[in-house]
Amino acid sequence: MPMNQIERGLWANRVQFFVLGALMGHFGAHVASIKQVHQLSDGQLGQALLAGACGSALCLLTAGTLVQRWGARRCLRGAVVATGLSLSGMLLARHVALLLALMAAFGAATSLLDVATNAEGCDIEARAGRKLLSGLHGMFSVGGMAGALWAALLLQLAVPPAWQVAGTAAALVMLNLGASRYMVSAASHGEADEARWRLPRGSLLVLGLLAAAGLLAEGAMYDWTVVYLRDALGTSGAVAALGYASFCAAMAAGRFGGDALRTRFHPAVLLRASGALAAVAMAVVLLIGHPLATVLGFAVVGLGLANVIPLLFIEASQQPGSTPAGAIAAVTSVSFLGFVSGPPLVGALAQASSLRLALGVIVAAAVAVALGARALRH
Repeated sequence: MPMNQIERGLWANRVQFFVLGALMGHFGAHVASIKQVHQLSDGQLGQALLAGACGSALCLLTAGTLVQRWGARRCLRGAVVATGLSLSGMLLARHVALLLALMAAFGAATSLLDVATNAEGCDIEARAGRKLLSGLHGMFSVGGMAGALWAALLLQLAVPPAWQVAGTAAALVMLNLGASRYMVSAASHGEADEARWRLPRGSLLVLGLLAAAGLLAEGAMYDWTVVYLRDALGTSGAVAALGYASFCAAMAAGRFGGDALRTRFHPAVLLRASGALAAVAMAVVLLIGHPLATVLGFAVVGLGLANVIPLLFIEASQQPGSTPAGAIAAVTSVSFLGFVSGPPLVGALAQASSLRLALGVIVAAAVAVALGARALRH
């Protein structure tokens, strides 16, 4: 494939990671809005987030096969439209049952979008012959930061949350559909069986469990930090969104430097240092309990967690006996144990004690990542 075509595909994939992050970031910044509009308790909010996680986990059973059979382009286009529609309806739903259904649809759509986008990124890295995936994940974090900052600005201007979500989702969907014209991946019908989901074993299972710990920590940061700043520390909605944005900004910075770090350090060393940094920073944040220290601490946690998932996804894509899409789907399906258990676990612990104590699960998850880093060999 000509290098200029690969470069166009690389820029398109950067846009796609940005859109995925922006959709997730705008959703994350409005978790508190969802809680307020539907008058949910912490426990009920945890159940709503659980519905999204279950939709994600179920979709991952077929995501690898779908991407391999129909191609990343088709799957990405369908998934981003479904993501935008389900996100737009969350603040318009009249009943909690409809909210749960929309959360499940959102989780399923974002999972397929995630697998398609990452499969495209792994393909581009292999074709280009240089390390790129951490930087691509950096665009996801930039998107998350942009989505959160945009929400903070609109909240400060008193724009109704339902209007902001619908308008933002529509713009991001159109941007992603435009970028999909330049994707390099193609369907490979003969290899679809290799991408079919199977129960991960051996190294893929270990990588999946480590990713589960990483995503538990990352997902708890995305889903609960706004609520923690606003409810537990008493900040305004705009300041709470700023704390979320600081986490996303640090994730982006860490990932843009991640490819250089991957070149210089063994992945096991990098993963161990990442988990340790996130654990120490989050422990300090929870012990101090001051809004400014919390916003700054969230940024350090973001630096620690930045390269956990890129490192594990690249390791999975290099495992023999499976296609990159199939391996990523297998690892991601196990990793969603973190998303499935994390949000309701935090909600249940917060209901029983306090949100500050409940967020200690982030510290524990980061410690698990650091201890399991020796599993990385490539």
